[in-house]
Formats: sequence, structure tokens, C-alpha cells
Amino acid sequence: MADFSRVLAGPYCTMLLADMGATVIKVESPGGDDTRQWTPPERDGVSTYYLAINRNKHSITLDMTDPADLQTAYDIVDQADVFVENFKPGSLAKFGLDSEAVAERWPGIVHASITGFGSAGGADMPGYDLLAQAMSGMMSITGSQDGPPQRAGVAMFDVMTGMHASIGILGALRERDISGQGQHLEVNLLSSALSGLVNQTSGYAAAGNVPTRLGNDHPSVYPYGPFATADRDLIIGCGNDNQFAKLVQHLGMPELADDERFRTNSQRNAHREELRALLEEALSTATADEWFERFRAAKIASAPILTIGEGVEFADEIGLNPIVEAGGPDDSVPTIKHPVDYSRTPARYDKAPPALGADRDAVLAWLKSRQAQGEHANVAY
Repeated sequence: MADFSRVLAGPYCTMLLADMGATVIKVESPGGDDTRQWTPPERDGVSTYYLAINRNKHSITLDMTDPADLQTAYDIVDQADVFVENFKPGSLAKFGLDSEAVAERWPGIVHASITGFGSAGGADMPGYDLLAQAMSGMMSITGSQDGPPQRAGVAMFDVMTGMHASIGILGALRERDISGQGQHLEVNLLSSALSGLVNQTSGYAAAGNVPTRLGNDHPSVYPYGPFATADRDLIIGCGNDNQFAKLVQHLGMPELADDERFRTNSQRNAHREELRALLEEALSTATADEWFERFRAAKIASAPILTIGEGVEFADEIGLNPIVEAGGPDDSVPTIKHPVDYSRTPARYDKAPPALGADRDAVLAWLKSRQAQGEHANVAY
């Protein structure tokens, strides 16, 4: 896989595929991927942002304005089944790596282009996640009801776009097994955002509904959010009437399940504040941790609100083993494990995120060996 992407969406996509066994050559400019400089935090002088999304890759630096380096770029793509890039639309044409040129020279390759707002009317817009959070409407529904719009605490649409790109690549490779032909995929942050907003965007598309901010409340389900206890908030979720009946039974108020104000989800939605007051009065008799243990034993959906560190530690406590070492004994780096557990082909963590250009000699030697054997992946002759 020829990975000409940088920052988050593209590198996250290619790391997921590298974890699954793809050979990924990360092509960087001499200045390197921007995230190498995004600190704090850092580990041994290296940005943890960069470390999060670049394991299992081989780094080579190329200045594509230099003819020799541009030829090396072509040589890398020659050997690739997949070419991933997130350059500004149109900017690769001068290097002969635009979609039309790639399709002509490498007809069997799967070429994935990742942009912020597509290659048509939004081609001039920078591909920053925050812009997609703003323009998708996500920020308009995030935050307290009487407060300002709020961004998410992570670049969620970059991550989502990376996942969509990896799904698209795998689908295109499977189709190539049938047709023998590659194709060009376009993935953008705004389309991923609108898809990922699911019920909110569907409500507008199908019913003309424009949702507003509800703080931590769900627009369609209640109770579903944080509720005050004796010491701090606890998340409680009731997705149906039976779950609500079970909740109020364990709170010592079984009669609420038959109360006409709360008997159905629509009725609970219509009487939210009345119900909140009753639930929080009962919850005030114990701490969040005490209620969580009781509800967990009763299989009632609940969760304390944890810090990132506590969340990782909880995942470890329940056997999810969230931290894995990427690399060997001399260069291992703690990273968050691949999100899928495979029964036969587990994700690999063979290679630590590479230093800038660290694999240049190895990549060039590999290319020379392949060329000497006359091996090419998708070149048209």
C-alpha cells in the first residue's frame, strides 16, 4: 500500500489496514507528517498524536519536485494494490498522480482520495475536522441547551472518514477479485459526518426535523443521559419500556412504570423534568459507584463518567487489553490496540511508528529487488 496521506483520516485508515497485514509504505515530504510536531503530549520527544496512527508502517521521505524522488514515488505505486492520499483536489496533477493519470497508468490499483469537502464545489476548503464538525450541524446539537455550540473532544469525523475509507478500500479490493479492475474512491469529511450523524440527519432528510441542543439528553429516548447521585453524575439508559420498569423497580419506585406520565417512551419524553426530579431524589441515597455496581448486577444500563485514564483502566479490568506494545524489544511503544479481535488472523503490532525517513534504505532495496524480478502490481504496458 502506497500511503501518501498525512495528519489523521488517511493515516488512521492505513494503520488499520497495516494492523491487518498490509505492507504500508508511508511517503512523507522532507518536513514530515504534520502530526510529528503536534505536542504536547509526547513520549521520548515524539508526538503521541503521531504515534497513535502510524504503527506497522515504513517511512520514506520524498521531494516530488525532484525528478529522482518522483520516479521513486512512481516505483512505489507500481508495486501497490492501494494508493491512499489526502492532497488538495487537483494538486497531484502536476506530478502525474491525479485520478485520471493513476487509472491510466495503474488500471488495477484502488486509489482512495480523502478530502474535507469533496472535489467539486468544496474543493477549495481545507480538510480540517473542526470545519466538518461545524458545517455538518454536529456542533449545533452539541452542548447545553442554553449554551454555545460545542465541538467534540476528539477529531471524530477524521476518525470516521478513516474508517469509511478502509471499508471502501476493502470493498473495492474484493470487487477487483471479480472484475480484475481497480477504481477511484472519493471519501470526504462532510459526507462521513452526515452519514455518521445517522438519526439526526435522517430526521431532517425524512421528516424535515432540525434538531437543537439538548445537553446530554437524547432527542428521542428518556431517561438516557447523566443523572445526579449522592456524589456525582451517573449515566443511565433505558431504551424501552421494560428497561424503564426494571430501573424504577430497583430504585424502589415500581409504581412509576404504570404512571400515565411515564408508562411509554413518548410519555416520558413529554414529562422529562418531572421524571428527572423523581429519579434524582431516589439516586441521591447512594453514590454513583454504588449505584453502578447495583445496576450492573441487575443488568440495567448505567455507567460512571470516567476520565480517559480511568476508561483505559476499566477496559483493562474487564479483559479488553486496550494497550499493546508496537515494535520490538529495542523500540516498542505502547499503543491502543486494533479495535477488532480476529479468531484466526489477529492484528499485528510488529513495527513501532517509524522515525521520519527511517526505512528509506530498506524501501529502496525492496523496490530494487522487485524490479530485478520484473514484479509489478498494477502497471499498464
